[in-house]
Amino acid sequence: QVQLQESGPDLVKTSQTLSLTCTVSGGPIGPLSNSYWSWIRQPPGKGLEWIGYISHSGVTSYSESLKRRASITRDPSENLSPLQLSSARPKDTAVYYCARGSFAPDYDCWGQGTQVTVSS
Repeated sequence: QVQLQESGPDLVKTSQTLSLTCTVSGGPIGPLSNSYWSWIRQPPGKGLEWIGYISHSGVTSYSESLKRRASITRDPSENLSPLQLSSARPKDTAVYYCARGSFAPDYDCWGQGTQVTVSS
């Protein structure tokens, strides 16, 4: 059974890079997975916002609003997928999730989420 776990700092200063890691257990994340691995976030009081994904072959796609600041990579040897969001701002405060799948409603496995607050 595949499980996902997000990790990273819960407080990031404005203008710094927000860095999170999704660790996958119970299955591969690289080419053998034949899967997409997404990052999604939910700001307080708002709905889910897709950030982007990386595919089993390393192809990435990002939301228009975040593509200039977001970077998703993967390390098949460690079975993890880092997310970096540069120039963090208070509006980036959210619960961040990683999930298996490319777009809603195709996610079939979610991490529990991690709260990140961006503040000066």
